[in-house]
Amino acid sequence: MLLTERLRVKTVIGTVVIVTLSLSIAYLLAPSSFARISNGQFDLKSSFMITGPLLLFEFFVLYKVNQRIAAGQDIAQGRRYLSALIETSIPTAALHLHMGWMGPAAALAFAAPLSYFIFIILSTLRLDFWLSTFTGFVAAAQMLALAMLYHPVQFASEPTPDFAFQLIRSAMVLLCGILAGAVGLQLRRQFEASIAATSARDRVTNLFGQHVSPQVVERLLESGTNSTTEMRQVAVMFVDIRNFTAATRVHSPREVVDRLDETFALLVEVLDRHSGIVNKFLGDGFLALFGAPIEDPNAAHCAVQAAREMLIAVEKSNQNSEWPLRIGIGLHIGAVIAGNVGSPRRKEYTVIGDTVNFAARLEALNKQFGSQLLISASIRDALGETCSDAELLGDVPIRGYDLPQAIWRLG
Repeated sequence: MLLTERLRVKTVIGTVVIVTLSLSIAYLLAPSSFARISNGQFDLKSSFMITGPLLLFEFFVLYKVNQRIAAGQDIAQGRRYLSALIETSIPTAALHLHMGWMGPAAALAFAAPLSYFIFIILSTLRLDFWLSTFTGFVAAAQMLALAMLYHPVQFASEPTPDFAFQLIRSAMVLLCGILAGAVGLQLRRQFEASIAATSARDRVTNLFGQHVSPQVVERLLESGTNSTTEMRQVAVMFVDIRNFTAATRVHSPREVVDRLDETFALLVEVLDRHSGIVNKFLGDGFLALFGAPIEDPNAAHCAVQAAREMLIAVEKSNQNSEWPLRIGIGLHIGAVIAGNVGSPRRKEYTVIGDTVNFAARLEALNKQFGSQLLISASIRDALGETCSDAELLGDVPIRGYDLPQAIWRLG
């Protein structure tokens, strides 16, 4: 609202400067025309006495608005109404001046009453229905008062103004103020809705990182971002690029970053298609989740399908690259503690538990077996008959576990 107020003030300043310069140039080029219109009484200095104070006032308002923006503070509502009153009274001063030059009837039909609409239209940028309505009311009331009460002596021969006629004119000015307020209110609502949507997306990004597919973001926005910690069934995927660290010794830093970005882009795209999210990038690998933060009964199936597509995507990428890569993937499903963890100033959504540790151990076993995709017995059981190509590697000793664990190979 302060930014639109600053725009409004700048527009007022620009408009007044343009009108003043145009008036001055026109007067210098055709003084006789001004003399004819004003019965020989036009005085350029009198016009400057109206526009000059207005410009000083608007520059002061602009200064105060900039101060408030820098301080992150709003402007008091009373000051807004005072500003609207002062600005809307400027056309009244001009109308009073014109009445003395050309008479009430001619002045009311000339330019001064039309200048009320400049301030009414620009009042929409205040984004406040009642301020725009107030602007229209002040304009209507002051124009009606001048029309009915001010009668220059030198134009006493003019007929007495008709109250109904002037009232209808003023009512139209007031109606314009009300309509401007309605437009400003609608703009404000749209801004607020846009800000609310942006804030909601920011909360999703802050909690779950930037590596969430648009589909997941929409579902999170619909369901709300739950900040509580909970136990949840999640398929955990660890992905690692094999021998990448050693290969960085023979490539430039730029080449390393470009190849890593290219590979991650392929893998994350696959994750997006299968409702997975990257929870953390871990150097030349990452931790991905299926079934969190949004519960998914098909998490195991989605994880395996994503893993298979990742292997195919990397293989195709190697065909067009002078730096072929090989990835290792470990998949496990089980209960995890999911929630926001961190300091009061910085938290992130993460998963904690034995399921995460076991998935990491699985991925590391790819080196031992020369494989690319290892899954746990839990994943195999969840897949059922749809995973007929899984090869049982037997009960394998795993660091950190007392008993050997059944491991299956898919790639």
